[in-house]
Amino acid sequence: MTDLVVVEELCTYFQVRGPTGRRAVLHAMDNVSFVVRRNEILALVGESGCGKSTLARTILQLQKRTSGRVLFDGQDLTALAAGELRRLRRRMQVIFQHPHGSLDPRVSIGQAIRDPMDIHAVGTMDERQSRVEELLGLVGLHPDHAQRFPHQISGGQAQRVAIARALALHPDFIIADEPVSSLDVSI
Repeated sequence: MTDLVVVEELCTYFQVRGPTGRRAVLHAMDNVSFVVRRNEILALVGESGCGKSTLARTILQLQKRTSGRVLFDGQDLTALAAGELRRLRRRMQVIFQHPHGSLDPRVSIGQAIRDPMDIHAVGTMDERQSRVEELLGLVGLHPDHAQRFPHQISGGQAQRVAIARALALHPDFIIADEPVSSLDVSI
């Protein structure tokens, strides 16, 4: 089995102010290394605040790293130009911990699920719409939910939308940051 994601000595530090107002360095992650092979599932478990979400954002290059590198299918993500990284993101998706925060309140649920397909020009408009309906069913939502907006759905339903959106492009790699914590019922 080939390596899909290789994380090598990844560090992310933040400048913070201590209780006395003095600057300090917070080591959110320090020398994290691991490999995820194709078709493999890896679970990271830890206390709240230990850096799991920071690690997820850093792997996807949504958070700036302090040092280390991330290889995706042999390509160093930390060295890619923005356009190259954007093309690779089609193959990498994320389900964020707080679903309502990841949904634009002005965009319908159907459009939110369709957005990744629109951005990456996947299929025809009819195929995209059909995929939205398929994904809604897959995560246990009625097709009518496509017309609703984030404020019209529960936190559990928003989490299902986030899962559907992450699956829309058939990605090779998904980071799921506490994907079931907001669900109303098992998916």
